[in-house]
Amino acid sequence: MIDLGIIDFMENPTIEDIGRTPNEFLASLKKPTLIKVKGKDTTRTRALATLLHGNEPSGLFAVHRWLRLQEKPSVTILCFIGGVYPAKLEPIYSHRQLPNGKDLNRCFKEPFEGPEAEIAKAFLDILHEEQPECLIDIHNTSGTGPSFGVTVKNDAAHQALTSLFTERLIVTDLRLGALMEYSEKEVPTVTVECGGAQDEHAHQAAYEGLLRYVTKQNVISLEKAEWGIEILTNPVRIELKPEATIAYNEQPQADADITLPPDIEHQNFGVIHPSKSLGWLGPNGLDCFSVLNKNQENIASKILRQEGNQLFPAQSIKAFMITTNPTIAKSDCLFYAVTDKGEQII
Repeated sequence: MIDLGIIDFMENPTIEDIGRTPNEFLASLKKPTLIKVKGKDTTRTRALATLLHGNEPSGLFAVHRWLRLQEKPSVTILCFIGGVYPAKLEPIYSHRQLPNGKDLNRCFKEPFEGPEAEIAKAFLDILHEEQPECLIDIHNTSGTGPSFGVTVKNDAAHQALTSLFTERLIVTDLRLGALMEYSEKEVPTVTVECGGAQDEHAHQAAYEGLLRYVTKQNVISLEKAEWGIEILTNPVRIELKPEATIAYNEQPQADADITLPPDIEHQNFGVIHPSKSLGWLGPNGLDCFSVLNKNQENIASKILRQEGNQLFPAQSIKAFMITTNPTIAKSDCLFYAVTDKGEQII
């Protein structure tokens, strides 16, 4: 293993290099690591990132499982394992980021200040040097639910890449400093959310998609008949205001501004009608929510409504990335939403 400073480097690792299990593999990594596996065609390169969040291990499991096959990919593959530091905190795979640290997947933009931003900038520099033909970033959702892809562009290349892993694609105009925004460098880039971090089907989806990604001769111009992609456009983020409190319970909790049922994540990707109760609100009602459109207007009342102390959709919506983790609900967002037709809510 070569120490490049911020990032370690491995080339064509052997089984002995990576250990018998993903946990052994993680334990052997001292810092964020780039793994290069030379392909049958060394004139082309594809890139893969995973574990940008330390509590989302499906991509790491998939990479380890593939590396143990010791099979040469169709083209050279770059694998970046980003969130080594938070992932190794005990209990392993329980920390999204370091305590008091930044979310690595919000650091792929200027200004590159702080340790996480330095890691992000180092990987971007590698991508600039290596010039991959495409890039996949494998994640887990913060709750259980089906897999989906996220991109900032909707074209044939992005849909083809997504179809290697899943049947749903979110196209967003949000810019948060995520790695998928590398698409704007004219490199097709897709974030793949494989499902819950504890779900075996998510680990399997990551592995099967990865195998297709590394073995197919062409991954960005598949026949359209192979895609079968459902497109959801420009979701809005349902966020909690900083002072709002949230709880998960079968009944309203008196000391919480918002109480959601523990099984709320079962609503992921289904149509939620205005008659469906989502949970309960405290005295502050809908004022707990911040739902900003592209004009930075709060449109919470277009998506949510209050009836007594109960919370309902204001219109039929599709919601996804619903979390039952109060920390993520507070620090990131509660869920994303589009209309029941998959269109932008304006």
